Amino acid sequence: MEGQNDSQVAVVMVPFPAQGHLNQLLHLSHLVISYGIPVHYAGSAMHNHQAKVRIQGWDTECLTKIQFHDFQLPPYSSPPPKPDLSAPFPVHLQPLFDISTHLREPVSELLEQLSAKCRRVIVVHDSAMASVVQDVKFIPEVESFHFNPVSAFYRFLGSWEDIPEFDKPFKIDPSVIIPKCIPSREGTITPEFSRFLVDQKKFWGIESGRIYNTSRVIEGPYVELLEKLLGNNTETKHFVLGPFNPVEMSGNQKRHTCLEWLDQHNKGSVIYVSFGSITSLTEEQIGELATGLERSGQKFIWVLRNADKGDDFCSGKDGNLEFTEGYEERVKDRGMVVREWAPQLDILAHRSIGGFMSHCGWNSCIESISMGVPIAAWPMHSDQPRNAVLITEVLGVGVMVREREDRGMLVSSATIESAVKRLMTAKEGAQIRKRAMELGDSVRKSVSKGGASSLEMDAFIAHITR
Repeated sequence: MEGQNDSQVAVVMVPFPAQGHLNQLLHLSHLVISYGIPVHYAGSAMHNHQAKVRIQGWDTECLTKIQFHDFQLPPYSSPPPKPDLSAPFPVHLQPLFDISTHLREPVSELLEQLSAKCRRVIVVHDSAMASVVQDVKFIPEVESFHFNPVSAFYRFLGSWEDIPEFDKPFKIDPSVIIPKCIPSREGTITPEFSRFLVDQKKFWGIESGRIYNTSRVIEGPYVELLEKLLGNNTETKHFVLGPFNPVEMSGNQKRHTCLEWLDQHNKGSVIYVSFGSITSLTEEQIGELATGLERSGQKFIWVLRNADKGDDFCSGKDGNLEFTEGYEERVKDRGMVVREWAPQLDILAHRSIGGFMSHCGWNSCIESISMGVPIAAWPMHSDQPRNAVLITEVLGVGVMVREREDRGMLVSSATIESAVKRLMTAKEGAQIRKRAMELGDSVRKSVSKGGASSLEMDAFIAHITR
């Protein structure tokens, strides 16, 4: 079906304005466009720009095929991030999250315009933007799909726990791995964000189907449980289309200087350290991490930047995150510190990368898995603690740096040093790296022609163009 042109159908992406969410739906946009179907990407002007300048892995010409709709948000406060070990959730972004609901009117107007011209309009909206697309039920020829931006493992466990024991609709097959010690959701998000999500969930259920950025190769049992729990009938379709990110990098992009540094090192010899775009570490924690990396004796590339602000994604370039005197000079032959946005996909795909110390946001997890890179899991908030359990205990492609029960505590340099050595040099790490490479191979095969994810993408396109 690749290359077909059905101009009677248009797809509208409505992303949540946080980098990992923007990224996933922009990757999906590229996949849909490859079938010759026009895609509209609807968001605030600033966040559309953010998504475009940070896209990785695709030929840059692909962006010209997506129609971006740059809407303006009302003024809102944008406080700087406040690093806090006891409360790592990005509370400084809550004003942005709240104001994003004002996109309802311009998005509805866009859908009405497209509805008048197209046989069918397909809306793919982030689950946290459900209120923005609530008017789809009143607009002719518009069909919506709920995009799940987190792991199927996380989504199933949360849905299952919310059902009283006496009302569970079925028993989970013993062959499905459900770890005994599942981290509690308590304290993973703020009360304010919890209320925001509750408000969004009021508008769940009007969609025609659900889309997941995962693979049945990775999370097949948990996808099947979700299908069984949420209903898998003709009215509600479940499409498991991931990974959305490319698994082979386009050569038509200017290379970041960090990639030239990586070129100088042996295969699998470098650990990549990054905690995503919305997490800031305290100065004390930065010091412990720096010492742990140095003492580990391992080569490393570390992206050290403050979290994005709500109104200025370039705010991550922060020069005041400093080490003790002489640190960078001491580690210059085996360590590189990047103080700006870095091309994570390109880094993970580089042959010299042998591990990834990560916060375990789902975007980072799926990218690392698809590149066959094992993870040193250091979860911070939201879905990350449970993603870390999926990575380490279910899939067996990572080691835990810090347990959820230790949240709020400083992670010592000794703990960091031990985790790096376990992953990069120990016998345990060798087995983990082998499993990660095997899983990565399986995932890459699934997106190639005739693979499970490729066939599921074909089915999704056939469904929306029926």
